[in-house]
Amino acid sequence: MSVHLSKAALAFLKGLKKNNDRVWFDERKPVYEKELKAPMLALAEEINAGLAKFAPDYVRPPQKAVMRIYRDIRFSKNKQPYKTHVSAWWTRQGLEKTSGGGFYLEIGERGVMIAAGVYMPEKEQLLAIRRHLLDHHERLRKIMNAKKLREAMTPIDPVRMTRGPKGFPADHAAMDLILQRQWGVSATLPIEHALQPALVSDILTHMKLAYPMVALLNEPLAPKPKEPLF
Repeated sequence: MSVHLSKAALAFLKGLKKNNDRVWFDERKPVYEKELKAPMLALAEEINAGLAKFAPDYVRPPQKAVMRIYRDIRFSKNKQPYKTHVSAWWTRQGLEKTSGGGFYLEIGERGVMIAAGVYMPEKEQLLAIRRHLLDHHERLRKIMNAKKLREAMTPIDPVRMTRGPKGFPADHAAMDLILQRQWGVSATLPIEHALQPALVSDILTHMKLAYPMVALLNEPLAPKPKEPLF
């Protein structure tokens, strides 16, 4: 596992932050293709090889996992056309077009961010997870309190409701988790890690630690296998 970014890639992102416009980008698009897009696709390929060993349902084609650098500015006050980072997303097969849980990678000015969990799920999925936690909250707590996970990653902002959702007993032992709108963990490594041969290994180490949490949260969302007709 030796895929990593180059100093030229980080210099491109730094320049893009200062010159976030189409003219600057188009003049340097070959640099983006060579130093960022191609390495990110190769990085996704190696991460897939690692995921296949402990989370095979989360393997995605690199072209699907790696996210576009172009921003969707249709409904945004910020009209800058490009993201100033590169990123990728691995979710469970069958949940690609939903807000199900998965693993997120972002490399940019802030460093190498690895995150995992469910982020602001759609209404139906949020309800399904909350119902699931009524019976499985102790499992989630055990996973989240595991020493290795706590040492490596930090819980994300849970975005809590101020009162319990309708239909859930207010005194239930899972209420603190049910009040949350999202569940997950993240870690940010220094940007220097993006240049090191151990980059893929570092990313996979964090993903493997967070996998039990992601798998549990996706249990009520995963597509049910079709039963044979005969």
